[in-house]
Amino acid sequence: MKYIVLLFLSVGLFASTVQLATSANPSRLNPLLATDSSSSEIAGFLFNGLVKYDKDSSTIIGDLASEFYFKNDVTLVFELKKGVKWHDGEEFSAKDAIFTYQTLISPKISSPYSAGFRFVKSVKAIDKHTLEVVYKKPYFKALETWMMGILPEHLLRDEENLMSSKFNSSPIGTGPYKLSRFEYSQNIELVAFDDYFEGRAKIDKISFKVIADPLTRFLMLKSSAIDIGSVEPMAYERQLDEDFFEKFTAYEEISRSYTYLGFNLREEKFKNPDVRKALSLAIDRQEIVDILFFSHAKVCTGPFLPGTSAFNDQVKAPKQNLQKAKELLEKAGYMKENPFKFEIVTSNSSPIRPYAAQILQYQLKKIGVDATLRVMEWQAFLNMVVFPHKFDAVLLGWGLSPTPDPYMFWHTDSDRQGGFNLVGYDNPKIDKMIEESQGMIDRDKLSKTWREMFKIVTDDNPYLFLYIPNSITAVNKNIKNVEPSLSGIWHNYIKWEKD
Repeated sequence: MKYIVLLFLSVGLFASTVQLATSANPSRLNPLLATDSSSSEIAGFLFNGLVKYDKDSSTIIGDLASEFYFKNDVTLVFELKKGVKWHDGEEFSAKDAIFTYQTLISPKISSPYSAGFRFVKSVKAIDKHTLEVVYKKPYFKALETWMMGILPEHLLRDEENLMSSKFNSSPIGTGPYKLSRFEYSQNIELVAFDDYFEGRAKIDKISFKVIADPLTRFLMLKSSAIDIGSVEPMAYERQLDEDFFEKFTAYEEISRSYTYLGFNLREEKFKNPDVRKALSLAIDRQEIVDILFFSHAKVCTGPFLPGTSAFNDQVKAPKQNLQKAKELLEKAGYMKENPFKFEIVTSNSSPIRPYAAQILQYQLKKIGVDATLRVMEWQAFLNMVVFPHKFDAVLLGWGLSPTPDPYMFWHTDSDRQGGFNLVGYDNPKIDKMIEESQGMIDRDKLSKTWREMFKIVTDDNPYLFLYIPNSITAVNKNIKNVEPSLSGIWHNYIKWEKD
């Protein structure tokens, strides 16, 4: 008995743990409902899709599927891996993928991800490990949509209300890690899943500390209390010394995200395009980048990211023109005795955005605009402001896929509860272009259409597109086998080891 106890203590003593921090409590650890960054990040360790991107995000490869192919333009077949187990030991099969699809399109849940499945005609199991998906018409993102995390049918088939299910805080997936502890506002712990189909992860445990304050997260990174963390450019340039870089390696790349100021176009004050253009011309985007990022960001010029086939390099960021901005406001009926007023709301989960809001406020004041600021805790910001659309303007950001889906952000159908058209953008021409583009298999034709959309949306000013930050990630040097790639550092994390 004594030997067994000592052996247990020895194993526990030498178990490897990676310490991380997250800025907010995850709202739902369910891939169908994970719309905030904390939920998505953690759920990514717990669930798998049928397919995924390779390390450079250039090619789609199998995940839960061993093979996949198109029988014709509208029929997609997945051959699923055999022997894959859920965290509770049950076997994964085609019925789980069918259940996930049926759940996602059900009116019982509200998920922006359902949009990707709107062209599916049928999903059926050919056998236990073969899935056939038939589309109503050719769809350019037929494969990408099946990157959605798959849910366990055997646990959830009798669930009456998935939106409030206990499963969302005690999930069971097929991923390399399983949830072992969820302490609200404190710690979230994941442990390696021994039976993971790609082999057990070499790091035994991943521990997340919920830390809303960005300064506290930064100080914990500096003191090595967390092993991996994002570093803001100002901190990188001015607050890190040689001792830090003796312990940490910094990896920097352009992020697949942008930050924007989005106007609530349902409000009368923002329906006038002259007003939106005036606000755009008041902003010096390069000044924001220079003040907040030094050389670690670039000005954002539109809704699709540089380096993708959707990016329109002919569209340039508007140059600040205060005189023209004032003239447009006067044309709209706003002048010194009747100034244009609105509120900018953002979250403190990002250390940069509250400062960006202050710069916007200062720049807008130059044309007589009275912009007030409100900074909120992340979950309150989402639940009380963003999703119920109770705002004048939000300072927010999007992380985007290498293959954009304009439907999710710019089609009027996505202006609904749970949809990502948060500002209520409504342009019939864009709606038609999006609808036509969904069935384009010719990538050159699709790219041309995307670039046209890029210009139209940017000219409409539903957002003020502001900046694309670089992603700077510091990784403790005691973590081995980290391989940076075009998609970042996380693509091979199950092979990491920690001294």
